[in-house]
Amino acid sequence: MTASKGIWKVITASSVGTLIEWYDFYIFGSLATVIASQFFPKTNPTAALLSTLATFAAGFIVRPFGALVFGRLGDIVGRKYTFLLTLIIMGGSTFAIGLVPGYESIGFAAPIIVLVLRLLQGLALGGEYGGAATYVAEHSPTHQRGYYTSWIQTTATLGLFFSLGVILLTRHVLDADATISIAKFNDWGWRIPFLVSILLVIISIYIRLKMKESPLFSKIKAEGRISVNPLKESFGHKTNLKMVLLALFGATMGQGVVWYTGQFYAQSFIENVCKVDFDQSRTIIIWAILFATPFFVVFGSWSDKVGRKWIILSGMALAILTYKFLFSSLLTTADTNGRTLLAEKTESKISTAAIEHSNDSIRTTLTKTFYADGLAVTENRKDTLYAFSEKLSIKPDIKVSKILGSGSYWKMVFLVFIMILYVTMVYGPIAAFLVELFPTKIRYTSMSLPYHIGNGVFGGLTPFIATLLTTIYTSDKLVGLNYPIWIAAVSLVIGALYLVNKIDLNVND
Repeated sequence: MTASKGIWKVITASSVGTLIEWYDFYIFGSLATVIASQFFPKTNPTAALLSTLATFAAGFIVRPFGALVFGRLGDIVGRKYTFLLTLIIMGGSTFAIGLVPGYESIGFAAPIIVLVLRLLQGLALGGEYGGAATYVAEHSPTHQRGYYTSWIQTTATLGLFFSLGVILLTRHVLDADATISIAKFNDWGWRIPFLVSILLVIISIYIRLKMKESPLFSKIKAEGRISVNPLKESFGHKTNLKMVLLALFGATMGQGVVWYTGQFYAQSFIENVCKVDFDQSRTIIIWAILFATPFFVVFGSWSDKVGRKWIILSGMALAILTYKFLFSSLLTTADTNGRTLLAEKTESKISTAAIEHSNDSIRTTLTKTFYADGLAVTENRKDTLYAFSEKLSIKPDIKVSKILGSGSYWKMVFLVFIMILYVTMVYGPIAAFLVELFPTKIRYTSMSLPYHIGNGVFGGLTPFIATLLTTIYTSDKLVGLNYPIWIAAVSLVIGALYLVNKIDLNVND
């Protein structure tokens, strides 16, 4: 195994590119509500949001195919040039999404183009992570592999962190007036986070071009031991296929749903179910990520001493046992029941606007209610006034937005921090765990597939399936949690029964 000399240069070069790829991938999910209004018909906002989340999920579903394509390439050509290629594809696709005209301009061509670009993003990410994790692991000292690879693990969460930060910064730079800035952002400002990513990609490409090939890969290449057919050796041999399936169903499947529940579904739940203001719903996640991120390294390093298995499974178990309580607490924190109302500070404004080419009109009632603990609730109600009947529409369009007081805000930060702490437990050691399961010559292919099925399919579908469940079973606001809880439970049982708690399997071949 190579010495640790230069390992930080390797980690930095790998992490910067991986962070940018995650940033590129996640700005789509972070802007799901805005994108829904841009690329899908506005007549049914719920259907538009579900369509956007489905497009978002599509990028995850194709990640296993990216793992196969680029994994094979990485095991034959090498780690360096393969995940350099994935970076170029990801960056180009993200930049292109920022240029696609909206639904009102080109109709259904808009969501189709976005879907294609999203699929390219998914393919690229399918090859990126396995390459970066393998590259760092194959440079790492044997008994510090969990510690060093855990730095790569931080990039996924930091990518989400930066995507949220850039979105908020863009929104506030557009105009000091909040109402005007929201309108500008929803109209065209949302494109800026997509477009600026190309600058970050160019910098990362420059850094990665200066990297050298993995020493372990270079060694087996010099010895003529490179796999001729990585796909066949990874999935055609019974012993290796067994390890792939165990890695998927006993680890990455549960890890994936915990990751996406604790960050993406938590954000969606806070905004769409708790009705917390756009800015606050994102800064809550930002603070929680900031506080929790160091624990990726803590648990990664700890796994070098006690093994990977039980740290990962403990994170799943805690999520299974406490998700309902944590999300119920989020609901309670944003609920108006039991709060002291400041009646003298309730404001209401009514305005009426004619509907173009019609005798009907829209009546907008804007009501702001303030509470003693700092909670402010804004209700924007739009009723259609029919000229022939002088009656209101049966189903008014009602949008509620809540700005939390300081105490409630930081309570939500704490609750999400706990969820992301579970993420650090399941995710911090996972790269070292996967790398150590498979031999060098087929490592890129073998580890990438279970990782991206677990995260891309089972994990990536979490926001979509959870949101879909809440639209079907409308009386239970926590019903969406059944999906990640059951998936994590199955993974926990399989992992506890069949995974081996060893360190440094197959590291010297």
